[in-house]
Amino acid sequence: MENLLRSKDYWSLIESGIPASTTEAEHTEVQQKHMEEMRLKDLKVKNYLFQSIDRTIMETILDRDSAKGIWDSMRQKYQGSTKVKRAQLQALRREFELLGMKDGESVDEYFGRTLTIGNKMKTHGERMEQIVIIEKILRSMTTKFDYFVCSIEESNNLAEMTIDELQSSLLVHEQRMKGHKEEEQVLKVMSEAREDVRFGGRGRNRGGFRGNFRGRGRSWGRQSFNKAIIECFRCHKLGHFSYECPGYEKTTNYAELDCEEEMLLMSHVELHNSTKEEVWFLDSGCSNHMSGNKLWFTELDEKFRHSVKLGNNSRMAVMGKGCVKLKVAGAIQRIDEVYYIPELRNNLLSIGQLQEKGLAILIKNNTCKLFHPTRGLIMEIAMTVNRMFIMLATIPSKESVAFFQTSEESEAQLWHSRFAHLSFKGLRMLYYKKMVNGLPLLKAPTKVCADCLIDKQHRDNISKKSHWRAAHKLQLIHSDICGPVNPESNSGKRYLITFINDFSRKCWVYFISEKSDALNMFKKFKTLVEKEAGSLVECLRTDRGGEFTSKEFNEYCSMNGIKRQLTAAYTPQQNGVTERKNRTIMNLVRSILSEKHIPREFWPEAVNWCIHTLNRSPTTQ
Repeated sequence: MENLLRSKDYWSLIESGIPASTTEAEHTEVQQKHMEEMRLKDLKVKNYLFQSIDRTIMETILDRDSAKGIWDSMRQKYQGSTKVKRAQLQALRREFELLGMKDGESVDEYFGRTLTIGNKMKTHGERMEQIVIIEKILRSMTTKFDYFVCSIEESNNLAEMTIDELQSSLLVHEQRMKGHKEEEQVLKVMSEAREDVRFGGRGRNRGGFRGNFRGRGRSWGRQSFNKAIIECFRCHKLGHFSYECPGYEKTTNYAELDCEEEMLLMSHVELHNSTKEEVWFLDSGCSNHMSGNKLWFTELDEKFRHSVKLGNNSRMAVMGKGCVKLKVAGAIQRIDEVYYIPELRNNLLSIGQLQEKGLAILIKNNTCKLFHPTRGLIMEIAMTVNRMFIMLATIPSKESVAFFQTSEESEAQLWHSRFAHLSFKGLRMLYYKKMVNGLPLLKAPTKVCADCLIDKQHRDNISKKSHWRAAHKLQLIHSDICGPVNPESNSGKRYLITFINDFSRKCWVYFISEKSDALNMFKKFKTLVEKEAGSLVECLRTDRGGEFTSKEFNEYCSMNGIKRQLTAAYTPQQNGVTERKNRTIMNLVRSILSEKHIPREFWPEAVNWCIHTLNRSPTTQ
């Protein structure tokens, strides 16, 4: 509190208080303003003090009219006079001398207690140097630190050592001892487990020591015995105890994968109430889900090959990997990446693989519970008499599988819609990169999204090369109108119409004022080329412009036996020969007019010259 008041520049009010005031008439205006400021600051200091004082104590100081009065009252009560301080210091000295580290107390906690007492002694006038506190800590540590304390005293100069350096060294040593302690506990548990296995448990009638040795057979002894005469009360054969009986519980085998040497615990039990096809074992030592019954698999990749190596160096071949659907307690559970091993007699569920899929496994009070991250508890399995967790499941019917698949597809479609119809490849990327909390691993449904099919469709690229070419002259004619050209020619022409022979790619051009003149130009062209070539025009390919689809144009072509090829709407690529020719012609015309600075009204003359040149130039086709 003193530091707070000094930082606010209010400490002068605690030391000297508000000056005694005379009558207001004797004060000047400046003095009255100063007195008002002093009273305001005093109220702020009182507010700080009231906020830090307990309510029960505040009742005793409410009659104090100034901050100085409150501070003096608190100092008198809790700090006391010189005699009181001396008595308190004596009590702190005694507490400091009797201070010692408790068993189980950490280094940080002990340093905190020691430094708290040291700071209190400093406030009461005691000179506490660092070496005093360091020596006190070193001689009051527990016995487990004796060797380390001796090492510090021999290798360091305590007069130059700081408390922080000592604390850091002790913390490192404490962490090292904790690591050794955990390792000792693990070894102790393993040793006790071996003793349990050796003597059959620690309870009564389990083959363990309880005073005299009690075996399960019919032979008694105190310390030494002949196991050859021990009779098993299960099979009534000599040479083993009941818990070693091969007829009751088969031995445990360990298996490992060929490439990764992963351990697989394969446990065998005989169940009288259920067939082996209905039993799945939850195994913490199993490296992968495995089944020997092909009927369990709804999806199976039989091209997958692997091998499993047992503890006796025998091997089992993995003949596939797929998906299994189990009906457990009326609910269908899907399990992926299950190995198919025809030689395997039992069905195994790997707890490690379930954990990798995001499930939480809790084994407590003889019960194993499986928790899904979003759906909560999905399975609860009780422990059997022989300490195993066995899940009873059946093969779901085709109707149930179809409903389950429909539910999966509905969930996949729901996430697909939530993310604005993002592709399933993108949704899987979000899952693998963990960019969305709660997003499951989705599989693309068999039914394609109708909205995506309609609204995301696009036009396929049109091939630039023609798959068919005319075999003789005038078998196919390409035609198109280009324009309007700005400005008009000197004769008032605004359009040009071209006709191209597909066989030779020779081009003819005519100039027209309106598009409706296209039929007349075609008649002139037809009469000219038929007489020159000595053959008839067989087919005409144009776009769907009104000038080419008019009634008169269609009737003329029908009367002369000319077939029509009309392009699809908004698809000029289908008439690409004449479209590209028109673009080439206009590029050449603009270049000629620009180079020679010819008025643009003479563009028809430039077109005629370009056509004359192109018809005599080689083509790439």
